[in-house]
Amino acid sequence: MNYNVNEQGYYGEFGGAYVPEILQKNVKELRENYLKIMQSPDFIAEIDQLLHDYAGRPTPLYFAKRLSEEVGAKVYLKREDLCHTGAHKINNALGQILLARRMGKTRIVAETGAGQHGVATATVCALMNMECVVYMGETDVNRQFLNVQRMKMLGAKVVPVISGNKTLKDATNEAIRDWCCNPQNTFYIIGSVVGPHPYPDIVAKFQSVISEEIKKQLKEKEGRENPDYLIACVGGGSNAAGTFYHYLQNEEVKLYEAEAAGLGIDTDMTAATIHLGKEGVLHGSRTLIMQTPDGQIVEPYSISAGLDYPGIGPMHANLARMGRAKVFAITDKQAMDAALRLTRLEGIIPAIESSHALAILAEAKFKPSDVIVVTVSGRGDKDMNTYSKYFEGQF
Repeated sequence: MNYNVNEQGYYGEFGGAYVPEILQKNVKELRENYLKIMQSPDFIAEIDQLLHDYAGRPTPLYFAKRLSEEVGAKVYLKREDLCHTGAHKINNALGQILLARRMGKTRIVAETGAGQHGVATATVCALMNMECVVYMGETDVNRQFLNVQRMKMLGAKVVPVISGNKTLKDATNEAIRDWCCNPQNTFYIIGSVVGPHPYPDIVAKFQSVISEEIKKQLKEKEGRENPDYLIACVGGGSNAAGTFYHYLQNEEVKLYEAEAAGLGIDTDMTAATIHLGKEGVLHGSRTLIMQTPDGQIVEPYSISAGLDYPGIGPMHANLARMGRAKVFAITDKQAMDAALRLTRLEGIIPAIESSHALAILAEAKFKPSDVIVVTVSGRGDKDMNTYSKYFEGQF
């Protein structure tokens, strides 16, 4: 099976480019140029240098000894939390701003939920001296105060969005509206493997550095490139796409994804899109969407600002549909318990998004000989207010 995108921009039944007429020229221009630009020697040299000297790659593949003892298998953590800005998002932001510059764009817009993509975008705009506007739901502005301040200090204009439930979906809507109004000079840096083709492929390719490094690092540590299991969280799904990318066709490597079940998939307070979603079109691509029988978007909920998205990247919709990936619906409680466990066992405070992936370690069965790689997509600094409220009185 081939799990990559085809020439029409589809992963199986999912994907495509459903955009308003005003954006068709932009999307077509990007589609016709992105591979040519990304494969050029000068682009490769520039992105490699920035990833190494600026973002701090390669990130460590850390053997979590105490966590492994508790799980009863060999657990390695891919430490994307140690990237500059505190998450994997910088890999993609650096790549896309280099694309934007080569395509003659002078203004950047972005959407953000947890704020990590917003911070990464504001960071690369400061580095490249480009105007930056970040759309962020008002709910997320309030729960991710630290990241909002970081974006502002970096020179970005942060626009709070007050429509819908004021989270990631609504921020994405506003970013697309801005792009529609300013198609000539504006490049939309999408933060996940969502949106119209070729964005899911662009983001997956820029994040594929994660699995590229896992292969080399695992070879050094275990004498083999292939783990038994790869585990990552999915909202839109960029860190999971990067973690899985170089292993997609190798079906001996099992892929486990954690999506946010919120208070449970049998409640109205959930963001478990793959479990509950139906096919539809959202933000430019055909995918699985949480929606009512008449097609209205159901507002998602998660304690994690980065996972409460009512859709999913088309790559992940296809991986789940084809049975290539097993998807776990992880509740707020399971994620928060997993965060505390990692913190107490290994001295690593993960982002709440990453904690959903870590929770799979307690939900799945593993053999002592199994080698597991969990991607810790971000660090927990941004979530300390949420953690401290949740665990109030327990410390």
